[in-house]
Amino acid sequence: MSSNDWRSLYPFDSHWFTVGGHRMHYLDEGEGPVLLLVHGNPTWSFYWREVVKALRGEYRLIVPDHIGCGLSDKPPIDQYSYRLADRIDDLNRLIDELDLRQVTLVAHDWGGAIGMGAAVAQPQRFTRFALMNTAAFRAERCPWRIRLCHVPGLGALGVQGMNLFIKAAIRMAAERKERMTPAVRAGLSAPYDSWANRIAVLRFALDIPLKPSHPTFQTLTDIENGLGQFADHPVLLLWGMKDWCFTPQFLDRFLEYLPNAEVERLADAGHYIVEDAHERVVPLLEDFLKRTQS
Repeated sequence: MSSNDWRSLYPFDSHWFTVGGHRMHYLDEGEGPVLLLVHGNPTWSFYWREVVKALRGEYRLIVPDHIGCGLSDKPPIDQYSYRLADRIDDLNRLIDELDLRQVTLVAHDWGGAIGMGAAVAQPQRFTRFALMNTAAFRAERCPWRIRLCHVPGLGALGVQGMNLFIKAAIRMAAERKERMTPAVRAGLSAPYDSWANRIAVLRFALDIPLKPSHPTFQTLTDIENGLGQFADHPVLLLWGMKDWCFTPQFLDRFLEYLPNAEVERLADAGHYIVEDAHERVVPLLEDFLKRTQS
């Protein structure tokens, strides 16, 4: 399969929702209990394709592309803040528009903070959580590769100009390199084909708070303080143990807030856990969903 065939890996109908004057793209596949799949950076709904194809026969899967990501609009910074607080607000507006109830959140990377932020804001709409290589709290460390993005000028040149963030993710985020075929690589990077279209990739990196004065520091603090209310909810933590970014220490942090969570550690998977191991991730997720369905 050539790089031009990535669309055959993504056989879904597009849906659109206008939020703040910008079009948000999302998938709405299947019928049944609602699964809300929330991606991170620099991925998009394409990342969840195998989960959607496997589960849409039994569940309704809502899979948004954040503003600036995937097939959603990519406004300039003077038209959209690209802050976590607005990401959460966007997601909650979509949840309200579709009137989603009894939601199971499935989240990865930045999707954890965005999705859990939505759950803290509207806890009555959420019943279960499946979190993969993510965070929803303030982190004590930030990889040097991410810190470089904060260097004025250098970050924009490297991420938006030279596309180094996405190139690095494709090369380093998955352990099983054979899974990153030309079509998969093309699909993951297709929406980010120009300086302007890579604005969200940079802004996500810049939204990681390296000090308390950063606007998103308080947002993360509020989410962190709200996690405990879900301690008795069904929670599955699925972790690629070779992740250099969301390391196993992040899994341990989650267990401090959600001590009753089920844990599945995939020893040979990296950050892109679904790319590395969808044939294991999907059955584990499906089993969790069936056992915890109310």
